[in-house]
Amino acid sequence: MAESEPATIARPYARAAFSFALDQAEGLPVWSRMLSLLSAALDEEIVRSALDNPLLSGSDEARLLSDILGDELTDQGRNFISVLAQYNRIALLPDIFDMYELLKANHEKTMEVEVTSAFEVTEEEKSALSEALNRMLKRNINLTTGVDQSLLGGVVIRAEDTVIDSSVKGKLQKLAHALD
Repeated sequence: MAESEPATIARPYARAAFSFALDQAEGLPVWSRMLSLLSAALDEEIVRSALDNPLLSGSDEARLLSDILGDELTDQGRNFISVLAQYNRIALLPDIFDMYELLKANHEKTMEVEVTSAFEVTEEEKSALSEALNRMLKRNINLTTGVDQSLLGGVVIRAEDTVIDSSVKGKLQKLAHALD
């Protein structure tokens, strides 16, 4: 039997956390913070090394994460970690967090958009782009910008799983592939 993609396995856990959070007063930001902190903890090499210890049981892994985050976790957050540990799913926390944030953004009608350009984007340009995306996507846009001089010109826009590459570098790469 083929192994499933981590995203496929993580999806029901993200949906369960989101559904539970929706039913709680201030649940969405609380769960967002908990899942963010858990995901960040797993990004740390020392935490990953500790969790990779074959002598740890699932409950030991859950206790380790609970101890690390302490009061940042609610009782429901601790239970969530215990369930993940019971089914050997702790490593999916970053995927669960990403999916949870997408569900939350869809619910709140917001979208994170990252614009990378060859040159600094002015506040006026940010505002115009944000308004245009807001009208087009019917969402409140949270726009972040960055500079990558290797683009030579133009911009690369990333919104969820959509990438629009209108950079000079991207166009040259497409041309090179077309000529191969």
